This record gives sequence, structure tokens and C-alpha cells, in this order.
Amino acid sequence: MIRSMTGYGKSEALLENGKLTVEFRSVNGKNADINIKTYLLPKDREMGVRKKIADMLQRGSIDMFLTWEPNAADSAKAVNMELAKEYFRQIQDLGNEIGAVNLPLHEPNYLLATLLRMPDVIDQKKQDVVTDENWPLVEKAVDEALAAIDTYRLHEGEALYRDVTSRVRNILGLYDEVEGFEAERLDAVRAKLQKNLEDLQVKVDKERFEQEMVYYLEKLDINEEKVRLRQHCKYFMDTIDGEPFPGKKLGFIIQEMGREINTTGSKANHAAIQKCVVRMKDELEKIREQSLNIL
Repeated sequence: MIRSMTGYGKSEALLENGKLTVEFRSVNGKNADINIKTYLLPKDREMGVRKKIADMLQRGSIDMFLTWEPNAADSAKAVNMELAKEYFRQIQDLGNEIGAVNLPLHEPNYLLATLLRMPDVIDQKKQDVVTDENWPLVEKAVDEALAAIDTYRLHEGEALYRDVTSRVRNILGLYDEVEGFEAERLDAVRAKLQKNLEDLQVKVDKERFEQEMVYYLEKLDINEEKVRLRQHCKYFMDTIDGEPFPGKKLGFIIQEMGREINTTGSKANHAAIQKCVVRMKDELEKIREQSLNIL
């Protein structure tokens, strides 16, 4: 079954100091365009993760996100005690130097509030989220998120398959309608040419006229287009049913289908056939749009 290039997958890793969330999002693209949008993943692990993504998802514009939620104790900000003491010593020296013994600097609450506002006294605890010790848990979460987005793409692919294959069948049905107008079309062309000659009041050799008529009608014959279009439609179905990642090849087949439909339209010379051709073009354009998202 085919896969869509649109997908989403998520997993979580419960680490010692908090929860790490791994997310993947993807949309269609010509190649594997992988964007790791996080600073949490160590550089020495990035190449391995990129290979995992490329092997699993093959193609598309793919974004990876890591979100870290530390435990309450680990998310608390820390007081840099040594720096605060140094600020306090300098404030005392300054007070003694300028004789500021009666200023509120000597009130404990005021002094404490002042010290806590000094640069870098209050600092967030800094630690490496992903380490060699917890990497197996992180890698497992990455694998689970990739499996989740792959399942999502598979479900989306089922919907794509139903849509494009039904439209291929619609095109074949419309060409069956075209065949129903074939005899009427050729009779109409013959009658029109004969009437033009009668209106011109020109005498022609009947045998020569019939020869020219046959030659002219052969130029309008769409039997080759009909055969080739049906072959292309069969090739389309064989490819979408038989290959795991048929998206690019389907694009080339659609181009060939379009050529046969366009040629049929240029040879039509019949209003009802032209309407069928327009409907076939509409179906093919919708197939083309959907195929851009097929992996």
C-alpha cells in the first residue's frame, strides 16, 4: 500500500530529571529534506538520527522537534552563593568607604533583595538533557515517533489510493463514452465536407474525393490515442499496486496520459467528445495534484 508524505508522529521518554517529547511532522517534497529543530540533540548523535529518518520516511520535507519538561526540583532556579557573598563583601567595603552606616543597606531584607537582583546571582540550572547514559531511552522514543508518523502516512496513503485510482477509472469510463460518439463524429465530418463542396458548386472526381476523404478521416482517427491511454492507465495501476514508493514514477505516467488526452481533444471535431476531454483533463489534474503527495 502506498504512503502519503504528510504525517505526524509523537513519543515521550521519561528520563531521570524530566520528560523529553519527540515529534515528527512531514509534508510533500521532492527529496528527503530533514530539519532537526532542537538544540537538545547532541551533535555526535545527529548523523545517526538523520539516517534513521531517511531510512524510515524516504522522502518529504521532515521536521523533528525535541521538547524538554524538567521535574519541579530540577527546574528551580539556583542562587550562586559564592557570587552573592562577593557582592555582599564589596557592598560592605563600599559602605565603610563612604561612611554609609545609617543607609538601609544594613537592613537584612533590603540587602537580601538587592543582592538577588545583582547580575548572575540567580541562574537557571544548566545540564545536558540527552546524555550517553539516557541515550537508549531517547533513541527508543525517536524510533517510536518514527513508527507513529509512518503509520499516519500509511493511513493517509490509503485515502490517496482510493482517490487517484477512482479517477483513473473515471478517465477510462469517459473514453468509453468517446468511443460511443466515434461513428457519429466521422459521419458528421463527411457530411460537412460534402456540403461545403455542394455550396461551392464544384465538380470533383468521386473516386479521388473518396481517397482524400479517407486520408482526411485517418488524420482524425483517435484509435492510437485510445490504445496508448489505456496502456498508460494500466501502467499507472500496476505501478501504484506493485511498488512501495511509486510517487515519482506516477508523475511521469501522468504526463504521458495527459499527452494522449490532449491529442484526442485536438482531433475531436465533436462537441460531445470535447466535453468528455475536458472532464478527463479535470480528473487528470486532480490525480496530478494528489500524486505530488504520494511517497
